[in-house]
Amino acid sequence: MPTELEELVEFLHHGNTQIRQIAAENLVGFSTAQPDLFKRHQLLPVRDLKLLVRDYTPIAKNALTMLVNLSGDEEVLKILADDDTFLEDLLVKLTVAQNEKEPSSDEAAMLLANLAKSEKLQRLFTLKRKVPKSVSTSENAIDQIMDCFVKGAEGALNKHANYDYLSYLFADLSQTEKGRAYFLERQEYDGVVPITKLTVFTEHKSTIRRKGVASTIKNVAFEVDSHPMLFDEDAANLLPYLLLPLAGPEELSDEDTADMLPDLQLLPPDKQRDDDNTIITTHLETLCLLTTTLEGRELMRKVKVYPLIRETHLHVEDENVQEACDRLVQVLMRDEAGEGEDAEQPEQPEQPQIANEDDKVVELF
Repeated sequence: MPTELEELVEFLHHGNTQIRQIAAENLVGFSTAQPDLFKRHQLLPVRDLKLLVRDYTPIAKNALTMLVNLSGDEEVLKILADDDTFLEDLLVKLTVAQNEKEPSSDEAAMLLANLAKSEKLQRLFTLKRKVPKSVSTSENAIDQIMDCFVKGAEGALNKHANYDYLSYLFADLSQTEKGRAYFLERQEYDGVVPITKLTVFTEHKSTIRRKGVASTIKNVAFEVDSHPMLFDEDAANLLPYLLLPLAGPEELSDEDTADMLPDLQLLPPDKQRDDDNTIITTHLETLCLLTTTLEGRELMRKVKVYPLIRETHLHVEDENVQEACDRLVQVLMRDEAGEGEDAEQPEQPEQPQIANEDDKVVELF
């Protein structure tokens, strides 16, 4: 005989709207406390929740919240990520014109970020759909998502949403070669390289946005052939966006600052470095990746990256940050092969790994 909770779950597909709403409201907490409750009868409750995403607003919002919480389970992830119709439902929540007041766009963004743990989400790079004119001029789903992220920051596109969790989606998508290619290729519809749309957020007030962007930038830095473009001041101009979050209020000598990038020379006395040590570590690892080529190492020496790394090492008491600083300094301060009569080439420090943003799945409570 089913328990009261099991009976409540069955009400998710009840024909009466009020009963469905009551069931959804009361089950949200159990999607984290008792997730197996939703895996009964071959995941029928999860299938019900997929349909409820299209229901009236209060029901749809609670359904999305529960799916966000449940999507860390491999079985649930599979039936969500494999479903083209459900993926379109989420994209509608993000992008269509009438959704300027859509109250569950952020939940849709969170769920997409979780679904990116499945390789099936790579189809976002080839998926074409109707152009949402108030958001984007591209028919490509990935471009539309990117434009939501950029234009929708801080409620500018939808007063109920900030789209910050899409940065986690980008971070996971950029773990693959296809994903990195997208972020590094100029797009036809607007003539812009996508990674340059993200770099401006490395000092954004949202920790979530900064963290996902930092991981995405790190992942594209594995494409060594693209390093010249990433360094080029007339292209991605990546260096200042990596270095500014590392800069703190410490006063540097004129000798240290004379050759620094212009953006680093006139910082205010109250300048604060990023307060999230995982983000600082990620930026340091990206800088280390950018030392892969001689040109990259020489440029970083020329623009005096070392003093900033030195101050970061001195003022951030975090083991991972200090280890990342040490690895980068080893590369920047060493003699290159052929420099000095007795110069020995040190071993290359261990390179960072692809950033998986995040190993943990987003959950809502």
